[in-house]
Amino acid sequence: MPRSRTELFLGFLSIGARAFGGVLPWTHRVLVEERRWLTAGEFAEVLALCQLLPGPNVANCSVVLGRRWFGLSGALAAFLGLFALPFAWVIGLAVLYTDFATYPAVRAVVSGVGIAGGGLFIGTACKLARPMFRKPTALTIAAGCFICISILEISVLVVLPVVLVVAMYAASRRLI
Repeated sequence: MPRSRTELFLGFLSIGARAFGGVLPWTHRVLVEERRWLTAGEFAEVLALCQLLPGPNVANCSVVLGRRWFGLSGALAAFLGLFALPFAWVIGLAVLYTDFATYPAVRAVVSGVGIAGGGLFIGTACKLARPMFRKPTALTIAAGCFICISILEISVLVVLPVVLVVAMYAASRRLI
C-alpha cells in the first residue's frame, strides 16, 4: 500500500509515463513487481472486477485502488497520475503526426509500436495466468470461455453470465 497520496500519484504517473500503447503490462509490473502494493492474486482480482465496469480496465483499477487506499482524493490522485503524461503526449503527437503522417518511416514506426503493445499484452496475460496453472477447474473455465467466444463466436453477453454461475458454483465447492 502506498504511504501517501503523493506516492500513489507518482506510482500511477510512472505507469502512465511508460505505458503508451500497453498500460496493463506496466500496471502489473509497477503495482506487483516494483512497488509491491499488491500481490499477483490481488492484482488479478482487482483487474477482474474492473473488467466488468464500463471504461478502460486500468483506469478503473486506478480509481478502485486509489479509493480503497485514500478515499475519493486517492481515486482522483491515481486517475490523474495515470493520465497526466499520456494526455500531454497524445496532444503533442497528434500535432506532429498531422505534419508527418505521409512519410513511410513514420507509418512503420506507428505499426511497430502497435505490434510491441500486442506483445506486452500477451506477456502480461501469461503472467496473470500463472496462478491458474495450479487450478485445473479455473483452466477449464478459462478454456471454455475462449472456445465459446473465439471459436464458437457466442456473444460475451451470453458467455459471461453463464461463466459467473459456473465460477461461483466451483468456488463454493472450493474447486477454484
